[in-house]
Amino acid sequence: MIIDGKKIAGEIVADIGDALRGKTLGVVMNSGDAATQSFVKIKERVAERLGAALKRFSPKQIQDALQCDGIVVQLPIDNAEALLAQIPPQKDVDSKPLPPVAAAVEEILKRAGVDAAGKKAIVVGEGRLVGKPVLELLRNLKADVHVVSLEQGSLTDLKDADIVVSGAGSPGLIKPEMLKRGVVLIDAGTSEDTASAGRRIVGDCDPSCASVASVFTPVPGGIGPIAVAMLFKNLATLVNKRQPL
Repeated sequence: MIIDGKKIAGEIVADIGDALRGKTLGVVMNSGDAATQSFVKIKERVAERLGAALKRFSPKQIQDALQCDGIVVQLPIDNAEALLAQIPPQKDVDSKPLPPVAAAVEEILKRAGVDAAGKKAIVVGEGRLVGKPVLELLRNLKADVHVVSLEQGSLTDLKDADIVVSGAGSPGLIKPEMLKRGVVLIDAGTSEDTASAGRRIVGDCDPSCASVASVFTPVPGGIGPIAVAMLFKNLATLVNKRQPL
C-alpha cells in the first residue's frame, strides 16, 4: 500500500470546516532551504483553503508572531530553544494536542490497519520534529521501540523491524535490501537533494523500497501533507479551547 498523503490530508482539512476562518497562523523562520520553503508553501495553501491566514516572521519578530492565534517555529533555525520557550502552550500548534508528525504517523497506521502493539519498531533519527515525538507515540502504542541515529547504532538492525519511521534527513539512506519484506515504512526524512540538477525534495528511503514494504509513504506526497493537516487540526483544537463559554 502506497499512502496517498494528499488525499488523506484533504479529508482531514475538510473535517476542520470553518473552525479556522479568519484565524492566523504565525510562522517564525529563517529564509530556509528548498525543503523548508516547500513545507511553508504547503501550509500557506492549506491556510487559504480553510479561510485562515499564514504570516511569516523572522526570529527578531517573535513578539509580533505571538499575537497570532497559533505559532510555529520552523526548524532548523538559530536560537531554536529560546524561541520555542516564548510560545505559550495554548498557541503551540507544533506540540498540542500531539506533535503533527507523530499524529500523522498514528493516522497512517490507523488507516492501514496496523496495530503497533508488540511489533518491533525502529525510529531512525532523534530529532525534535520526527524522532522524539514518534518514539513517544510508538511507546504509547505498546510497540517494542528502538532508535538508530547516524552516529549510533547500525542500519543493519532495520532488517528485523516490523515498522520503520525515518527522520534522518539523509537522501536515499535506506535501501530495499536493508529491510524485511512486508515492513511498514514511513519516510519522514524530507530534505533537498543537492546532487540533482533540479534540487529535488527527496526522502530518506530510496523509492524502490516500495517494492518490499507493505505500507510505504513516498516523498513528496506522503507523510508531509498529512503532518501539515494535523498542524491545522491542532490549531483548530487550541482555538476551540480558547473560545468563551
